Amino acid sequence: MSDTDLLADRFEEYRGRLKAVAYRMLGSLAEADDAVQEAWLKLSRSDADGIDNLGGWLTTVVGRVCLDLLRSRTRRHEEPLDDTFVPDPVIRPLSQIDPEQEVLQADSVGLALLVVLETLEPAERIAFVLHDMFAVPFDDIAPIVERSSAATRQLASRARRRVKGATPSSEPDLGRQRQVLDAFMAASRAGDFEALLAVLDPDIVLRVDSGPLISGAAASKLVRGARPVAEQAMLFRRFAQYIRLVSVNGSIGFLSAPEGRPQSVLGVTIADGRITGMYILADPERLAALDLPDLEG
Repeated sequence: MSDTDLLADRFEEYRGRLKAVAYRMLGSLAEADDAVQEAWLKLSRSDADGIDNLGGWLTTVVGRVCLDLLRSRTRRHEEPLDDTFVPDPVIRPLSQIDPEQEVLQADSVGLALLVVLETLEPAERIAFVLHDMFAVPFDDIAPIVERSSAATRQLASRARRRVKGATPSSEPDLGRQRQVLDAFMAASRAGDFEALLAVLDPDIVLRVDSGPLISGAAASKLVRGARPVAEQAMLFRRFAQYIRLVSVNGSIGFLSAPEGRPQSVLGVTIADGRITGMYILADPERLAALDLPDLEG
């Protein structure tokens, strides 16, 4: 086996963690893959024998690549995107959910948290993700964000307060999640408005991200309150035959895929037996790029 092959094998040991880091930083699966690939290119051009801690070195490289991407979004006035932005969801068949192992997966971070992370400044997001989610020391994060260790600690602390104040609580039990979603779909199919209201939190927020090319009734929107959201949910009846339950970032959600083509993905947050947040990605371009492995499994 050549030196390049050996180095590639070593890199593959870290690929999952690196993608987890990049996905949390960027909220985009495609950009996360690009960041990981950039890390490999930098490694392949470096003196790998001189790297004492390969995992730490690669994490630092991915952090810098992600910071550059986030700053580039800011310069293009795309960050924060807007109130209707929904990050890329990671979809799996329900049969593949293992609650004890899901926390270890790159996609176990919920859509609700990713939405909140989109509101952070780039350096705040980097510091928070690396330290609070991956236990990277502040001394190692400081060079990435070009701050002192003390200033980096403050970045993470400020981000932590914002995340804590804005991230909704969520029901962790998959069985109870399914009960609520089954009730929601039954009410939607039956056109039972009062039953819909019973399963929606009074302060529910619905985000629909249809992308920049969709206009009219199907356009991106932000809807607040049980009654307006229930009115939107009544429209689900038209697509009921195409909707199936799937894992969306480790929780139960919906996939609508007529003739096997993704039309929309819906993730939810549930608390106290009611739906408190709904996150719908219906952007045709982004949906077409989603990886939907073994959905018949």
